[in-house]
Amino acid sequence: MEPDPPRAHHDLGGIPRYACEPVDPAPHSLTDFDKEVDALRQVLGLKGIMTVDELRRGIEAIPEADYHALGYYQRWIRSITDTLLRKGLITEAELRAALEQGA
Repeated sequence: MEPDPPRAHHDLGGIPRYACEPVDPAPHSLTDFDKEVDALRQVLGLKGIMTVDELRRGIEAIPEADYHALGYYQRWIRSITDTLLRKGLITEAELRAALEQGA
């Protein structure tokens, strides 16, 4: 029998240290941030700019320490931002200016 292949840091299923509390399956409210990030991803998809697969790959590429420090939709926006930068659709200077303006 072959040993299990090593897991990536985002593959947490069945790992006891991450299963310390039961999951609450009840519906929960999304924040405005959550809704805005989801809407942005949908628009990028409809315009053919970014696929769900690119979102997933971007999330899986987040370094382990950052991955565990970020919330669910924070990982999404990180992936979206990294993808837009990589594709040259935004520049780091434009991103910095937008972040300063929003602060």
